[in-house]
Amino acid sequence: MKENDNHQTKSGISSARPETIEVVSKEEIDAILKKVDKEATARKLSGFSRWIVYVIGVGWSVFQVYTAAFGLLPAQLQRSVHLAFAFVLTYLLFPFRLSAGSDRIRWHHYLLTAFAAYVGLYMAFNYTRIMEAGGDYSSMDYLFAGFGILFTLEAARRVVGLPIVCISSFFLIYAYFGAYFPGFMAHRGYSLQRIASHMYLTTEGILGIPLGVAATFIYLFILFGSFREKTGLGQLFIDISNAIAGWASGGPAKMAVITSALEGTVSGSSVANTVESGSLTIPMMKRLGYRPEFAAAVEASASTGGQIMPPIMGAAAFIMAEFLNIPYFDIAKAAAIPACLYFFGVFMEVHFEAKRCKLRGVSRDELPRFSTVVRERGHLFFPLFAIIAFLGIGYTPLYAALMGLVVCILAGALRRSTRMSPREIADAFELGARNAIGVALACASAGIIIGVITLTGLGLKMANGLVELAGGYLLPTLFFTMITSLILGMGAPTTANYIITSTIAAPALILLKVHPLAAHMFVFYFGIVADITPPVALAAYAGSGIAKSNPMKTGLIATKLAIGAFIVPYIFVYNPSMLWIGATAVGIIQTLITSCAGMTAIGASMIGFFLTRMNWFERGFYFIAGLMLIDPGTATDIVGLGILALGTLYQLRKRKAAKTGLNPLLF
Repeated sequence: MKENDNHQTKSGISSARPETIEVVSKEEIDAILKKVDKEATARKLSGFSRWIVYVIGVGWSVFQVYTAAFGLLPAQLQRSVHLAFAFVLTYLLFPFRLSAGSDRIRWHHYLLTAFAAYVGLYMAFNYTRIMEAGGDYSSMDYLFAGFGILFTLEAARRVVGLPIVCISSFFLIYAYFGAYFPGFMAHRGYSLQRIASHMYLTTEGILGIPLGVAATFIYLFILFGSFREKTGLGQLFIDISNAIAGWASGGPAKMAVITSALEGTVSGSSVANTVESGSLTIPMMKRLGYRPEFAAAVEASASTGGQIMPPIMGAAAFIMAEFLNIPYFDIAKAAAIPACLYFFGVFMEVHFEAKRCKLRGVSRDELPRFSTVVRERGHLFFPLFAIIAFLGIGYTPLYAALMGLVVCILAGALRRSTRMSPREIADAFELGARNAIGVALACASAGIIIGVITLTGLGLKMANGLVELAGGYLLPTLFFTMITSLILGMGAPTTANYIITSTIAAPALILLKVHPLAAHMFVFYFGIVADITPPVALAAYAGSGIAKSNPMKTGLIATKLAIGAFIVPYIFVYNPSMLWIGATAVGIIQTLITSCAGMTAIGASMIGFFLTRMNWFERGFYFIAGLMLIDPGTATDIVGLGILALGTLYQLRKRKAAKTGLNPLLF
């Protein structure tokens, strides 16, 4: 869920001396975002056109809040109106191509936007007739269905990027020319009329489940994120992280991890989190001695974890709940332990790097006091607690997000410094609309892919083909699924990536008796870590732009820091108790303790330092111990603890030997 505006709210530490901390300017941030994030290429409007966009944006948010509070419209109507708003803002804000004068809206842009709005609302205007047609559509229906597909693809190209358009277009071509495809992919092919109507006049394509989720509770959570910015909750996260860890060895890097973990509770955009938090943390890490590549990688890997951090994860997590037809709270609960392990692993690698390089923290007089921060702005946590509470007692995500918005406004009003004026509330509504455009279009484009899969039966064919390719074995199937997710992540945003892999690859895992939740979480994880996996690692490249580091090296280091995200999914597929599936309270506590010990061992192995520096043999020793400890089970835990104990004993002797000059194996 995107939150690409208002980066300036995180431009400093509230209690720090500004002359001691280098801060990246908003202009630099905007330039970096334009290189890695299509949503940052929106027109900078002023005057009359700015007010038109403002009113439309506020109107979109008001529509979403109104329907959430007083009852959603029928699915086709809700999604049609949602798509129409996305079309209008896209064709007003995003130019056909970036060029001189592209920031101006001309008369023909308004005509195109008006026509796009009508296309988006075509289902709403003709709802009763289309529902009663029973598939007997008119020529005009087919024509506007075709326009709907074209406008969706062009809007996605402008906002999300060309790769997702290419993938969606390939699936459309496949639907038409199916008879010419080889092997199990072949099918009889469908007419243009059948494809167009299936994609736009039913709830199987563009107006399908992904857009339905985006048009309901995802939008409200994005809006909640906008209110978070306006009330200053994002700055509160930074100040609390500084107070907790800024003074420790390698403090700014640890602060970046904690901040991103907190940010992850309310935001799911890897790139946006990287540039927002990184504009402060990366310069601080460089100032204290971290290599530019490592500083950028820390921020990128930590920010990427935001999409797996409950209670509010990335947009794909909400779609997962719909696909699996289970409460969203169950998704968040299942993600809790893997997310904690991910951030704990990154934190420990940062700690070992700081110890290895003998890096210090920030002076305490440069940092805010924890008690002061909580006393002055701790009330801003109330909305977050409210969302968790409503989800926990069984309310829908839609209701929980709506109550979160209400509590956010009320909590902000408790102090003058955080109180929102009516204009600021309207600004938050408009910001939420802007941030929702990309998610809406990614879901609409992914709907095309799902539509083709349901029309042709490709999902089951691909699942069977994937299992056959892996020889019917689970481990190779998991590996092929991982590679597929990472490749798709090079061009598709996380939401679209998850939708594609969950309809093609996840069924293959389920065929091999993997628990459905574990199968979907597996593809979800690898769709996310694609943001930091070279060669196309957008979050790592965004951090690299701030750090002025080598992008490829940054991506490789970020991958190493995020090693937990590559290991843990395999573990919970083979042992789903890590996802609270069939687990007891005692078992969960044991899993959490031993897994944290395992992530510590793996983190030490990755950095090459525990109590002192490691050689390659020690690193392998610790890595094996870590794997044993992460895998839930008493036997593996005992073996892992034994290996770790031997490794730690050797490290103690080695550190002592370094002082005495003796061989650690001989004394």
